[in-house]
Amino acid sequence: MVAEKLNEAAASVGGEGWKWVEAAPDFPYGHQYGLRHVRGDQVPMTPEEQAERDACQATFDELTEQYADYDELPEEIDAQLGDLEQKLDMLDARPIRFEPDDVARAGAFISIANNGELRIERGYVRPEDELPVADSEELHGADDTTTSGDGYQQYPGDAETGDNSAASADHADDDEDGLAPMFDRLVSELTAHRTLGLRHMLGDRPDIAFLAALHALTLRTFYHYGSDSCMELELKSVSFGTQAPGLNDSVSAEAIRTRHEAWAEALPKETDGLWDALQAWDGESQSALFAHVVSQSVNAVQEPWNRRPRALAHADQLAQSVGLDMAALGWKPTVDGFFGRVTKARIREAVTEARGTAAADRIANLKKGEMAAEAETLLAHSGWLPSILRTRGMTDASEHAVEEVNGTTEPAGEESAAKDGEPAMDADEASAEDMADELPHAQAAE
Repeated sequence: MVAEKLNEAAASVGGEGWKWVEAAPDFPYGHQYGLRHVRGDQVPMTPEEQAERDACQATFDELTEQYADYDELPEEIDAQLGDLEQKLDMLDARPIRFEPDDVARAGAFISIANNGELRIERGYVRPEDELPVADSEELHGADDTTTSGDGYQQYPGDAETGDNSAASADHADDDEDGLAPMFDRLVSELTAHRTLGLRHMLGDRPDIAFLAALHALTLRTFYHYGSDSCMELELKSVSFGTQAPGLNDSVSAEAIRTRHEAWAEALPKETDGLWDALQAWDGESQSALFAHVVSQSVNAVQEPWNRRPRALAHADQLAQSVGLDMAALGWKPTVDGFFGRVTKARIREAVTEARGTAAADRIANLKKGEMAAEAETLLAHSGWLPSILRTRGMTDASEHAVEEVNGTTEPAGEESAAKDGEPAMDADEASAEDMADELPHAQAAE
């Protein structure tokens, strides 16, 4: 079923003229790394479509206001509002038109998103399909400098002032009808002075320094022509050699993808307009874009062949500063992602921390696979995190172990409030009876 759905989509997208189409149920996170992304333009609504949208919106607003005080909408009104919402979404989801030359060079990825819908990513150009450098410069603007046949660099408006070397004077004599270009060595010396002057002045202008850094990093993040800046700043966006299950469909991956696409739409298509565009933005927008591009360089991955204790210590500091809570970002301990890949002792430790010793004892004699599955069920909504994902200074279920007692959450090892005048029951004693209902599949290992 999935393969058929992907094949149909690949045939449809391929019919648009893309050079290549790759289809798979899922792609690893960062699969577009190293590929240039070309952007198309939204196809505007026709007058008829705009009129239809205005009518739908007016009806939707009228019904919403009319039934605003109803606790429960009549069935037919609820269905009508649903249809209107769907129609508005369809009209707002405008198709994207790409330049024919871009379509001929670029390709598309097709996969299945976490919600079961198709995910189609168009417009990625592989390095081998890029235009040759000479052709690329014609498209994006070549340098204004020219080089003469005898190795001299000519700059527009440059004029000899009579203080050049003897060799330069000799060269000038050979070109009586015009100004001779300057020697490369002299050009290097003069521009070294200019570079030092720029460093001097830029060091006194933190506002322009921030803009220059933002410009350079934005070029590296969003454009193929990252050398269009005199700032020698590098931004490494790490592709993950080790792919965790579900990484590409995680909450963070989707949020980063959405944020990146939104910024890409806000930026000019070509690099020559980027500086002026960024300079025209307000400080809040500049700072938000800066945060996004800098965030793409974070690398807190621990790998056995790459020992970086100080870098990982800084990752801990960064996590504290931003208040990183991996449980709030949707990470949960599952069989595939954690329990099925650690020892039984670690599984029991996790259950003990999150649900208490009684729960851990209940699964102690299960086989490894069954224990992992039961642990996933027990900790599904606990907020428990393995130590490597915890942020110092933030509390989680590992610090305040809890157990389910009569359908309510009570701190493990503490007395619950007295009920109906009866003394509070010890948490372990209570859970010994109630946990049996939570583990319907638990069986003793043979």
